[in-house]
Amino acid sequence: MKVSNSLKTLKSRDRNCRVIRRRGRTYVINKMKPRFKARQG
Repeated sequence: MKVSNSLKTLKSRDRNCRVIRRRGRTYVINKMKPRFKARQG
């Protein structure tokens, strides 16, 4: 999982990326391609 400053750019990498907020952290998850996982905060 990458930890990154800007999730907006990571979201645009793949069509299946979803931005989700959990416990004060923001995540990008992708069920189809798990290598696109990322976290912010």
